[in-house]
Amino acid sequence: MMEDDHGRKWDRCLADIAVKTVTGLGVGALLSLLFFKRRSWPVALGSGMGLGMAYSNCQYDFRSPNMLRGHVVKDQ
Repeated sequence: MMEDDHGRKWDRCLADIAVKTVTGLGVGALLSLLFFKRRSWPVALGSGMGLGMAYSNCQYDFRSPNMLRGHVVKDQ
């Protein structure tokens, strides 16, 4: 049971890293093309910010082992 929860946390963490890093990379590339004359620093900054936000989320997820996740059930 504990291993399954740990595995799910890793899966969420890796998916979050991929999504946020690629999104930051895309935003940085778009800003680089539109405003910064095709310089590379907005791409690096955007992907680094995405990676940092994902790392922070993973840290929070792994440091709170007693957090309960509930589901709302609507009455019919």
